[in-house]
Amino acid sequence: MKILVTGRTGQLARCLAQIAWDAPGVEVVTVGRPQFDLLDAASIARTFLAVQPDLVVSAAAYTAVDKAESEEEEAFAVNATGAGLVAEAAFRHAIPIIHISTDYVFNGDKGAPYEERDPVDPLNVYGRTKLEGEFRVASANDRHVILRTAWAYSPFGRNFVRTMLDLAANREHINVVADRFGSPTSMLDLGGAILAAARNLAPGKYGIYHLAGKGRTNWADLAREVMEASRELGGPHAEIVGIAAADYPTPAVRPVDSSLSCALFERKFGWIMPNWHHSVRNVVEQLV
Repeated sequence: MKILVTGRTGQLARCLAQIAWDAPGVEVVTVGRPQFDLLDAASIARTFLAVQPDLVVSAAAYTAVDKAESEEEEAFAVNATGAGLVAEAAFRHAIPIIHISTDYVFNGDKGAPYEERDPVDPLNVYGRTKLEGEFRVASANDRHVILRTAWAYSPFGRNFVRTMLDLAANREHINVVADRFGSPTSMLDLGGAILAAARNLAPGKYGIYHLAGKGRTNWADLAREVMEASRELGGPHAEIVGIAAADYPTPAVRPVDSSLSCALFERKFGWIMPNWHHSVRNVVEQLV
């Protein structure tokens, strides 16, 4: 199986490429600019013709949540228009698409982990553009799996876990928001789940799913887990001081609790995501 993954330098694309080395019969081809441009339908068409994939994983996205508040047009172009163009190209080649979306399509007021049937209500530009991307992917290609994930981290690129370790190298105390909750997700785990789903795609399995690390936590406790794992490995560590989100204002409003239930994906594909504690420690070990 040949899988085309958009967003070559992103965390998920790099994790999928790493995992594919140990996955018999799977070839992952990652693509990005300038050869592959989400805003250039011709470059998308050329890439599909050159690669001839069996499946496309649409992972490229505008993910700068705060910056999107002042760059709505750019975020919409990538997360909505671009996602739709990739789905259209996959449809023309008669192949399925797995599209990555976000927990930020929800407002965070439910008070319990979100299920796929819950009403969407994004609070910020990033969430709205990703939601529009979901609509466009589903409209363009009926053979779609849309995966809403959350709080992405990995051994690659810039992410919360790496940032905490970098800060700990120079600080004794780090202030981290303690009243925002979610489901931290290792992109290594997400990549493994995507490969499992790719092998089992069939009519009746297409649709929207939630796929995130098992469990729920807040940013401060996630940071504490990072520090403890790093300390045990002899790496940098610092004391985490929990603060209120109101004390750390950001341009984008974030949901109070956007944790996700992955029960539907577990039933349909027989895949259970690891607990976030275990996965965080795995990534910290690789980084330290």
